[in-house]
Amino acid sequence: MKIDAIINQPVIETDRFLLRPVRRSDTGLLTMYTSDKRVAWNTSSIAHPLPPGATEAFIDRATSPDRSEDVWVIDGSATGLGEVMGVVSLNRMDRNQSEIGYWVAPAAWNTGLASKAVGALVEANPQRSGAFFATVFQDNPASARVLTNNGFEYIGDAESFSVARNTTVPMWTYIRKVN
Repeated sequence: MKIDAIINQPVIETDRFLLRPVRRSDTGLLTMYTSDKRVAWNTSSIAHPLPPGATEAFIDRATSPDRSEDVWVIDGSATGLGEVMGVVSLNRMDRNQSEIGYWVAPAAWNTGLASKAVGALVEANPQRSGAFFATVFQDNPASARVLTNNGFEYIGDAESFSVARNTTVPMWTYIRKVN
């Protein structure tokens, strides 16, 4: 028998889903979605093809007591949706700031799910951040709309290496300050 440690991370409720900490039982669905080239292609850190053990390593990092990033699964099972519909995360930065990241399963694209998840996380502000940063690939305007729909402002261009694309990709950078 294996017992998982309790993660000091709040559950955030919305009318459509819960944002809850990652758990080991999410491995299969997380692997299925992150193995999809369309998901990996729009992130900096997910490889394609997904190597064996990558999901387990991700869960180990997300549940580590020394983590710098808090990760929530978008869980719609209470409202008849999928148990894992995507992921949203906050990475602690210096000066009371956090970087937000997210992806959703392709079946949930263009449904408002990502906007709702990002909005719920920003509103809950579990890391008590004074500002949130985010970046999106310039060839992914839907992700940019998720941010602008939630009050993020464009602050400039950047670039980041994409593991799935095996190249540097132009990005847009956004900020949302919290009062």
